[in-house]
Amino acid sequence: MPAVSVIIASYNHAHYIAQTLRSVFCQTCQDFELIVLDDGSTDNSIEVIEALRQEYDFHFEQQTNMGLARTLNKAVALSKGRYIMPLGSDDLMFPDKLEKQLAYMETHPEYGISGGNILNIDGDGKLFEKQKIYEARELSFDDIFLKRKKGVPAPTLMFRRDILEEAGGFNPDIRLEDLYIEFKITSLGYKIGMLNDVLAYYRIHDTNNFKNLDMMLEAVLQTYERFSDHPDYEQMRLSTLNSYLLMAAKSNKPLVRKIIKQIPLKSYRLKTVRGIARSVI
Repeated sequence: MPAVSVIIASYNHAHYIAQTLRSVFCQTCQDFELIVLDDGSTDNSIEVIEALRQEYDFHFEQQTNMGLARTLNKAVALSKGRYIMPLGSDDLMFPDKLEKQLAYMETHPEYGISGGNILNIDGDGKLFEKQKIYEARELSFDDIFLKRKKGVPAPTLMFRRDILEEAGGFNPDIRLEDLYIEFKITSLGYKIGMLNDVLAYYRIHDTNNFKNLDMMLEAVLQTYERFSDHPDYEQMRLSTLNSYLLMAAKSNKPLVRKIIKQIPLKSYRLKTVRGIARSVI
């Protein structure tokens, strides 16, 4: 029984997946299993993964496209580890990521999730000039719901298996799988422990989900709506709309119009006016 199950949902990352897989097998702690599910890639990801499977021992399955959350849930069902560590098929683990997080979770049973810092790299693996490292911290539901503290970068997530299952796993109806499960687990009373160590490289390239503002906004609003009984729900809904209004102002006029329709005139803020002005200019 491995301590950790590393799960990867691969989709059209043939250019990156080999590096991702090698970063897993270069871990200083080898008490893990790796499960890779290809979610209907249309590039040559399958050939690349099969070649790596001849070199390393890991579980690999191909499937028709099911979406990220369903694929991750399937991987969890196939896994055996006490801890679950999802990894994007274009991201990279630091060599001591597993060792540090496993030791941290074993000595902090009060945490349902752990995470840490990331370094941003481009499509060629080059480090961005400006990087921000955050201090160790503890996150409650209100800390992340109200954005009082910096949240968890997706490539650094590690879950306790039993708590992930108690929360019902990843929500297949929401395309932003990490934010929802963080909300859900902390809403059950568990906290998130954040190391100040750098644990992973996050790759920024043309097909990152966060660049699809329409999809991201819809997913974030859906996530907040699942917790609409919170007294500050409406405040956070408007805050999200205003933030995306500013991001979309120069590049996505249809989204700007869509967002403005969702903000009542009486709820306009400085951000709202700035977003509208920026889109007009």
